[in-house]
Amino acid sequence: MKINRWICSALLAMVSVVPTLAATNDGKSSDSSTNTTTTNPNTAVAVNTSAKVTALLGVLVMKGVLAPTEANAIRDAAPEAQFKALVDALARKGVVSAADLPSTAPAGAKEGAAAPAPVGQGTPLPIKPLVETKGGGTVIAAVAPLRVLPIDPPVRDGLVPGIRLGGVKITPYGFIKATAVHDSSQPNGDDFPFPGIFLNSSDVFSTGPTSDPSFHLKARSSRFGANFEWMDIAPRLTLTGRVEGDLEGNFSEVDNADVSSIRNPGPRLRVAYVRADFAASERTDVFFEGGQNWSLFGSTALPNILETTFLGAYSGDVWERSPQMRFGVVQKLGSSDRNFKFSPEFAIMMPSTGQIYKLNGTLGGFQAQIGEGERQGADSGRPELEARAVLQFQLDRAPGVAPAQVIWSGYDARRTAITTHANLGSTAPTDLLAQYPGGFTNTSNLYGNQIAVQLPTRWATFVASAYRGADMRFMLAGQLNTFYTDTTGLYNVQTVQTVDNVGVAGAQQVGCTVAITAGSCTASGGTWRVARENPVGAFGGFVNLGLPLSRWFKADPKGHNAGWQLYLHAGKDQVVHQDIKRALGVGCTSADGLTACNGGIPLSQSRLLAATLYYRINQWATFVFEQSQYQTTLTPEAGPLYTIAGTPATKWKDQRSEFGPVFIF
Repeated sequence: MKINRWICSALLAMVSVVPTLAATNDGKSSDSSTNTTTTNPNTAVAVNTSAKVTALLGVLVMKGVLAPTEANAIRDAAPEAQFKALVDALARKGVVSAADLPSTAPAGAKEGAAAPAPVGQGTPLPIKPLVETKGGGTVIAAVAPLRVLPIDPPVRDGLVPGIRLGGVKITPYGFIKATAVHDSSQPNGDDFPFPGIFLNSSDVFSTGPTSDPSFHLKARSSRFGANFEWMDIAPRLTLTGRVEGDLEGNFSEVDNADVSSIRNPGPRLRVAYVRADFAASERTDVFFEGGQNWSLFGSTALPNILETTFLGAYSGDVWERSPQMRFGVVQKLGSSDRNFKFSPEFAIMMPSTGQIYKLNGTLGGFQAQIGEGERQGADSGRPELEARAVLQFQLDRAPGVAPAQVIWSGYDARRTAITTHANLGSTAPTDLLAQYPGGFTNTSNLYGNQIAVQLPTRWATFVASAYRGADMRFMLAGQLNTFYTDTTGLYNVQTVQTVDNVGVAGAQQVGCTVAITAGSCTASGGTWRVARENPVGAFGGFVNLGLPLSRWFKADPKGHNAGWQLYLHAGKDQVVHQDIKRALGVGCTSADGLTACNGGIPLSQSRLLAATLYYRINQWATFVFEQSQYQTTLTPEAGPLYTIAGTPATKWKDQRSEFGPVFIF
């Protein structure tokens, strides 16, 4: 320990002295890499000190003085706060004493300034570094929002490597998560929550003689990944990347495990992208990102709950991960200690749609996946467009509180269904075949807007999201609905097929513009028209409140009671009533009254209420308990289609209890 203390004290002294010696006598420092001059000595010290601290962190990790998570927390702090965070970490470990600190503080550093709480990277653990510095003492960190898209750019040479391959630095990460789950009603047989449409039962809306309770144990939510950094000779260019996967793919079906397939979940890609950041100035970062990552729409603000499979899907939380090319800017605003930043972003995404389910079980699965879900977005011939704008600032300047964010995001996309001449069928009217000799296409739009806030304070962290859009099935909203076919104003409606070839009743419909009186539409003075396809509207959102219980009750930051946090969550997803009525054929028929509009799922809304309690044992291990209620309500016009334990009902509820440990690495 004495040797480590001597080494660290010497290194800290070097870090503090070198930037001072590098400055010129008139307070100016030269940046040889850019041939520019910085006249603010404090700024020069902060920039140089950040680089030295980053280099020092790797040495301290290799010598076992700091854990990788501690080094990452210091690296992720603001450049002007990194040095002090390092000194405080070493002081807590007894490596340096209070007597050493005055000689190691860099000139111009703010007294009492604390590093902000590190930003989350999409893990379900809300407990970040457990203590934050304030002067010479420690406090328990406030609740940090779950941020899968932090706007702060990566620091050049800032990755503390676990592995080096030539010029590539690689740091593995992940967690092992095992939970036991009891559902009071789970007719689908899934080990995760799903809206109340019982696709796996023989009687779609029936639970059988009981409410169909279930018990599951699962470890497939465990996650593994790695961060990358590639060094480049350009000092203003930072190249980083990430690949991440989990075990939530399909269960394998092989001869040696067919009867035990439930224990053989397949690996699945979550994200895989590379990112290039260019420091245009000390205040401006311009970046490009390519690969698969979380969508700009919706995914910025997410609830912190234990059940991450589907993560509140169709219950008020909108999100996706999708292939994309993304462009953006991070701009620092002003010089206030509120640390204002603004980040606008734009992305072209893989155009994607959600496949339709049909209630009798003949539609869906693999055929619908490849015929509609994987094709109709791409067949539009244009990318999905997404945008996001974030204003970030320090709402609460107390130690250990993450920055706040105000967010807008939106998207626009299109789907196209193709009907060939052969799809029209040989029995179609002759004049219909003649009017569409090559077949036809039909399109509809997908779009959405979201407003969200993430407001961390020392007492509580409030996260809220509200959205509205149409055909939002792929974005996990809209109660499984996509679009419906509107036959209004058409006579003698004909149902035809599309190239998805999955037997969709009413996949495409055409009708005559006049009542047929002379044997054909053309002879009657009309023309055939393709029935419009209209998206089903949806709206919803959630509120998530994180409470740092241990900080409230001033627990010992170094004790076993420092890691208690409680989250309260409420969310709702709902379809636009008028749209779903028309989709179900209520008040929406052809001009001759013979064919109703169609394409809707008779679910009106789903709600989620949850309380999640986290208890940290140490920086690696956390135990979590979550009690939640999932509820789906049928559209009023559908009536009591549910049969719950033999009783007709219009609502389905599932009381869900989940408990288990999460070990990070």
